[in-house]
Amino acid sequence: MTEQPSMSVGPTDTGGERTDLPESPRGAPCWVSLTARDLQAAEKFYGSVLGWEFRSTSLGDHFAMALRNGKPVAGIGAVASDMQIAVVWTPYFAVPQADEAAGRIRERSATVALGPVAFASGRAVVAADRDGAVFGTWDGRLPGGWESWHERGPVVVRLRTRDAFEAAIFYGGVLQWADGRPDGCTVSYEHDEVVVRSGDSVVARLGSGAVEAAPDPVLRPHWAVEFAVDDVGSRVEAAQALGGTLVGRGTGPQGEYAELRDPDGGLFTIIARDDCR
Repeated sequence: MTEQPSMSVGPTDTGGERTDLPESPRGAPCWVSLTARDLQAAEKFYGSVLGWEFRSTSLGDHFAMALRNGKPVAGIGAVASDMQIAVVWTPYFAVPQADEAAGRIRERSATVALGPVAFASGRAVVAADRDGAVFGTWDGRLPGGWESWHERGPVVVRLRTRDAFEAAIFYGGVLQWADGRPDGCTVSYEHDEVVVRSGDSVVARLGSGAVEAAPDPVLRPHWAVEFAVDDVGSRVEAAQALGGTLVGRGTGPQGEYAELRDPDGGLFTIIARDDCR
């Protein structure tokens, strides 16, 4: 059983200042989007839990951009009900050419579910890897202020997959990781995980152990998005007060964390970081 690929607002058409993609590390995650059911409800929940503000986009009334301290961190598209798809967070990875990335996905027996789709500022592809984990690629310009995205937005995106080494080979081929070029990402194996870096910054982690046929989406292969917070405990309480669910909580190599579901079932992770205020 695989999760149905879906697409919400990508890093595009925000109505604000934009910057060119070449400054974005090739193959690194450059954006995350939530496919939601109700925009106002999603804004209330994530605004309270993660301290985000929101502004409209040129994509219409069902789409919004999330801001933290005035800088863009994520997109939300309330299209899950209309499109009859799951509520899910999707990471997008920067690529130089959307068509070539789509071709590399198909060559590796994975599924291109949507795209390349053209927007005013770029082209997007939404796909599922061979184990069903949903991800996107983006070729184009990014919202103004994206330079601080990893400080204000996700700490890292983490793939829960069946076999991390096999997945690293797949994504390495699709996203051109570890190809020796200075503008790309490097890959290493640390603490039973495949770790992807852009320069000195960890941008993605891949871990084994997911079960494709598991009835629980938490156990199936998927990309998890981790957001930095100043106090995990208080954010968990805020999420539960608004109808969210605590899936798991603990301390890992990167610190204290909690995995949560929003009221519509969207999975995300919060992780403690002192400099996230």
